[in-house]
Amino acid sequence: MADSSQQDGLRLIPAVDQLLLRPRIVDWVRRTSRGFVVAEIQLLLREVRTGIQSGDPGWTSTADIGSLESLLEARLESRLLPTLLPVINGTGVILHTNLGRAPLSQAAQRSLSSLSGQYTNLEYDLGRGGRSQRDRLLEQSLKEVLGCETATVVNNNAAAVYLVLNTLARGKEVIVSRGELIEIGGSFRIPDILALSGATLREVGTTNKTRAEDYASAIGPETALILRVHPSNYRMVGFTHRPELSEILELAWRARLPMVEDLGSGCLVDLGPYGITNEPLVQKSIAAGVELVCFSGDKLLGGPQAGIIAGSARLVDQVRQNPLMRTYRVDKLIYGALEATIASYKTGRALEEIPVLRLISTKADEIRDRSRRFARRLRLRIPSGLDVKLIQGSSVVGGGSCPECHLPTSLLALESDRHRPNRIEARLRAQNPPVILRLEEDRALIDLRTVFPEQENGLLDGLVKALA
Repeated sequence: MADSSQQDGLRLIPAVDQLLLRPRIVDWVRRTSRGFVVAEIQLLLREVRTGIQSGDPGWTSTADIGSLESLLEARLESRLLPTLLPVINGTGVILHTNLGRAPLSQAAQRSLSSLSGQYTNLEYDLGRGGRSQRDRLLEQSLKEVLGCETATVVNNNAAAVYLVLNTLARGKEVIVSRGELIEIGGSFRIPDILALSGATLREVGTTNKTRAEDYASAIGPETALILRVHPSNYRMVGFTHRPELSEILELAWRARLPMVEDLGSGCLVDLGPYGITNEPLVQKSIAAGVELVCFSGDKLLGGPQAGIIAGSARLVDQVRQNPLMRTYRVDKLIYGALEATIASYKTGRALEEIPVLRLISTKADEIRDRSRRFARRLRLRIPSGLDVKLIQGSSVVGGGSCPECHLPTSLLALESDRHRPNRIEARLRAQNPPVILRLEEDRALIDLRTVFPEQENGLLDGLVKALA
């Protein structure tokens, strides 16, 4: 039996109708709906009743109607907060998978804004006045940029690889080097995709060495295609060998087999001058004679999440006719953002207009100067016992791309007598907007390479609050 204090607490709990009459709650009913507010009131009162009955005195102190009104309003506000939020990326990881990979260009953002609230000609031929195929919307633009016969778009590169294998190799063998049986984030493994597609894996060579003759000896009557996979998220060094693309193409041509290349990152411009090496250009593979390539839209390409399949019309059209194609198609917003991104390559302004490429090409001295100015502003606003120092470090491309490439940068190291680095990191995550930083060697570090100039004031305010 509940004691007298519990009984007193339970008697304090108001009825649902009493809370609905409170001025601030009346405003919530007007702005949302009675059902939405009533459901939250009932949940809150049930929690209070259970808490009081458990003997926790803290619940009794919140059972009066004034306290419940404030608590209810806070809960209603939290219920309407979006779960997907913009964040400030202070990690220096340019293609941060956990933070959404490539930020879109201004042109792509304008496309999203203009298309999202309107009807569009997604599957309507304006010239002919009849139905069209959405997967041919970007065909002409991709042909111009890539130099291919045709191309189509699906929702990501994993889907692209799966559809190609399921279409061209179901029930037959696919030859792959053992050194290319990769796994990328999210447990995407080439052997698993092959198995699910209905194709049979035929491994050749060894982990560290595969030669052209290994491919040649594996070709047989059950061979459907040769698959070459770009190891975008790792590198093997030392006693290794990988055949040149031209060698495998020669084998495929003699055996009259299609060659498919999974290029992963989707690099369309030479990033060698900025320290990014070993990223094959999609256009070069197509020009060399690769019949089918596939790659991501939201990595080095710098667009929205998508998978692009490009190459010969004969093979791409077979993929288009696969009944599974419909399950991997993209919507009008992806097409619009991707088209705007591709346009920057058509006009030759990709390095200036696409954020990912602009961040990669930013020089170390530019970041150093920005960091010095930012540190001076921060020091003027933080209390004693706190400091910010500039140290040398590296940014990385991330997103499973360019694992051996490190871009020189300047890092802001936050030091405090009051707060441990992990506490600073947690406080920054709780800011609005949330700030994501790097923890290394028991230091809280911020790399301004991945912080856009228009975000600096928000970052400064967040740091001041977090360090207070």
